[in-house]
Amino acid sequence: MNIYHHSIEINTVAGRHSYHDINNELKQVVQESNIQNGQLTVATTHTTCSLFFDECMHDTNYFGDEYLHVDINNVLEKIVPRMTSENQYHSPGPKHIEFGLGLSDPNYPAEKWVMLNTDAHIKSSLFGHFSVVFIIKDGELLLGELGRLYFVDWDALRERKRKVSFMVMGN
Repeated sequence: MNIYHHSIEINTVAGRHSYHDINNELKQVVQESNIQNGQLTVATTHTTCSLFFDECMHDTNYFGDEYLHVDINNVLEKIVPRMTSENQYHSPGPKHIEFGLGLSDPNYPAEKWVMLNTDAHIKSSLFGHFSVVFIIKDGELLLGELGRLYFVDWDALRERKRKVSFMVMGN
């Protein structure tokens, strides 16, 4: 059995949920792996992000968001409204804020406002899918005619660089 690892970086946007079609990357990784039969696992370690498999809906709004993604946003907003101020949710509590302010990682600025993303954590928990597995048969991903893999960052507070990891296993 052979194993091939790869990762990509995704630049997200601020002010709204950031959706990214990563199908081209999937196909490129499978081609580079030279694995003909096996599986591709796609994963993210970011706690405010999700991966999901759906079909491309072609129509987009002025921001380039597919209508299905806009519909998902509208439904989730009814269930989990965007966090606009402290104490809107129980989280983050004082211990977490103290922890966050003590970080020296440039990816997590020591600012209270960057911790006001409880809605993004709830949305990613509800939506789930921190990893997705696809079958590879005869060198091709079994995605169906319309299947697309999307990465979404629910945290709309600021732009970020997010990582998606790929592992191809097989022969």
